[in-house]
Amino acid sequence: MVRQEIVKLIKEAAKKAGFSALAAVHIDYPEDEKHGDYATNFALQTAKTIRLTPKAIANNLRSHILNLEPALFEKIEIADPGFLNFFISKQYLYKQVGEILRQKEFFGKLKTGQGKKISIESVSANPTGQLHIGNGRNAFSGDVLSNVLEKAGYKVVREYFVNDAKNSKQIIELGKTALGKGETYKTVRIVSLLEKNKITGQTESEAGWQLAQIIQNNNKDFLEKKLKVKFDKWVSEEEAIYQQNKINKMLDWLKKNNLVYEKEGALWIKTSQFGDDKDWVVVRETGEPTYLLSDIAYHKDKFDRGFDKVIDIWGADHQAHVSKIKAASKMLGFKGSLDILVLQLVTLRGGEKMSKRLGNVITLEELVDEIGLDVARWFYLQKSLNTHTEIDLDLAKEQSEKNPVYYVQYAHARICSILSKSGKSPAFAKASAGKENLKLLNQPAELALIKQLIRLPETVEDTARDYQVQRLPQYATDLATSFHQFYRDCQVLSDDKNLSKARLALVLATKIILKNTLSLMGISATEKM
Repeated sequence: MVRQEIVKLIKEAAKKAGFSALAAVHIDYPEDEKHGDYATNFALQTAKTIRLTPKAIANNLRSHILNLEPALFEKIEIADPGFLNFFISKQYLYKQVGEILRQKEFFGKLKTGQGKKISIESVSANPTGQLHIGNGRNAFSGDVLSNVLEKAGYKVVREYFVNDAKNSKQIIELGKTALGKGETYKTVRIVSLLEKNKITGQTESEAGWQLAQIIQNNNKDFLEKKLKVKFDKWVSEEEAIYQQNKINKMLDWLKKNNLVYEKEGALWIKTSQFGDDKDWVVVRETGEPTYLLSDIAYHKDKFDRGFDKVIDIWGADHQAHVSKIKAASKMLGFKGSLDILVLQLVTLRGGEKMSKRLGNVITLEELVDEIGLDVARWFYLQKSLNTHTEIDLDLAKEQSEKNPVYYVQYAHARICSILSKSGKSPAFAKASAGKENLKLLNQPAELALIKQLIRLPETVEDTARDYQVQRLPQYATDLATSFHQFYRDCQVLSDDKNLSKARLALVLATKIILKNTLSLMGISATEKM
């Protein structure tokens, strides 16, 4: 990975110059290609603590870096007031094309995670009806983040928590609907399920729990078969928490450690002592445990399973719950890290006809049927998770370059067409990636394309670090743009056999990286359009 190599070189150069521990090394992509392929402000940061100008520090570093690794860079420039701008050498770029062809789908796989275990819980929708459009954001972001973390070298367990406690209000209300005593959850879908399935539970809670299992099994089939989102572990709140007596065990532990107190007839947990702004009720005056106590018991179960990191992906309505669980993790002495991602709302635009046809509430299944799975995944992923996202249905159904999914998939289809027309096998293109052929790739569009290809590992590394999955569709778009530009500027198949071989190798390398990127997003790499 180029960026990693540059960081390593800067640290070695700084050590030789005697100011290695004075500043962190940050590498950026310059917006203007005139400023290089990579840049750092390390000299400016270091100048804050020593009596040297940023330019003097930059000059010192530049000399050491070029002595350490002269073949990596075409040149290293110093820009005011002390930036180091790195221009990657053609020889290095050619070598990376060969690496892509050699590693194929494994290119971009990192060892950053070092096999550490991560639990990712997402979706976890109430089992009282079909998944709604908001659940799609949880489902797709959790699936893609899991893919990225696995690519980065982590061992990921994908988890779904089913809120099906028999004593919960929603299950009891669902039971009333099942027994014909209430209409809170009476929908066409649930009426249909009741007609096809016999509910034997006599009490409202038992009837509600049985119906919840039927609904949840339907949702599971939808997630796995239609959305292609699979979970390694399904955890039933009723079976795994309540029936295993983990609520009482958790409560006993809290009492034993003096972490709860009685007030106004209820039992309160001392979360304010662990970073929260106040304490919360865990057992009501009626003696019933709150959802918070159940959630703490569930998180203890996850912590006890030995994860190095636990990631929860929640909907916007759970924002207030974050500080409570963060405090509880400290209270429980969790040695790993707990990250809670709260997703913002999803709305639809341009769906007036769809709303009239299907009713006011549009389910996730109806949306996917309308625009297709690939398009749905893309549109859900293209915005930062902590910002509101609006799905433009008219654009989503557009079959032109205006639609970003079509634009990227068309690039892959065009690549497949070129390789097919060449009459050569992928093995031939791979064998053509020798130094003598690749050194013929000198056009700006060719070199720009290679520079995009080698950014996949860095995209994986960044996304595994900060969970900004919108980086993937942006990278795919940038890569497709570079390829389309290359296609316009450079004739792949020509009378110059050696140049054709080199360009075929580059086309095949692009196919590999584009397919790898789409695979991380769970989007198909279309071969014909």
